[in-house]
Amino acid sequence: MAGITNLQTDLLRTFVSVVELGGHSKAGAMLGRSQPAISLQLGRLEELVGAPLLIKKGRAIQPTADGEVLLAYAREMVRINDEAMSYFRRRVMTGVLRIGLPSDYAVAFLQNALTDFTRIHPEVNLEVHCDLSREILRQLSADELDIIVAMMPAPRMPYLSRSWVEHPIWVAADSFVIDPDRPIPLVAHPEGCDYRARMIQSLEAAGRRWRFVYTGPGISGLQNAVLNGLGVSALTRPTLLKGMRVLDQSDGMVPLEPLRVGLFYKHPRQTEAGIKLISELVANLDSINARTQPAAAG
Repeated sequence: MAGITNLQTDLLRTFVSVVELGGHSKAGAMLGRSQPAISLQLGRLEELVGAPLLIKKGRAIQPTADGEVLLAYAREMVRINDEAMSYFRRRVMTGVLRIGLPSDYAVAFLQNALTDFTRIHPEVNLEVHCDLSREILRQLSADELDIIVAMMPAPRMPYLSRSWVEHPIWVAADSFVIDPDRPIPLVAHPEGCDYRARMIQSLEAAGRRWRFVYTGPGISGLQNAVLNGLGVSALTRPTLLKGMRVLDQSDGMVPLEPLRVGLFYKHPRQTEAGIKLISELVANLDSINARTQPAAAG
């Protein structure tokens, strides 16, 4: 069709590599190109889009505002390209993929996707690490993990592929009754958990007293503590179990502030197995968001 400009995949791959690897030299070493060739490709890409894409701050190279917008498209376009080529190569996928997840997502959101991937690709070994989002993000940055899901402390972050809004809910056992004359007993993950911070923020804004009665890193422990009537907690709807009820303003509970969650990975370091798993996680997340919160998908 006349007037349509095509963005070449090799130019987009170079752009993503420079941003995610932190410079022209590292990107050139990864892609097998000289530093001048990398600069020429970036210049060509800037000509095509009609905007500067990178800015140097000290020794660091960062995307401009336009570069941030293109980066989101570029990651997706390069991923789809690599997924398509992987299909037509039809090679057996092998290797190890290190996945980082908050425990809520490991149990309720991505467990089926990871299990299905392992069943279909038995030669790929998955290593799943559950931790607080801030630690998972640090491990990805340090190349200790390959693909992660994590809560986002800022709207724009390195290595982000897909983001969506999560609405935590107050929950308690069906038989649990809040005593208005006593501090609200809280069940939570350790300090540093975003849901824990949201609970404290909500209660203090409402002038409610509170105390922690259970703290543990695993989602199963939190669920059992709630079901056993120890206290109330903040969970996602997919982690709500039979025997729990949602608390709202009729129970004297102020709604919790939403959270933004992201899927992150460094594309230049991904294997064919990694690209395939990322595509399946994206499809899984889109399906979940369509069922639970269609208006909030990022």
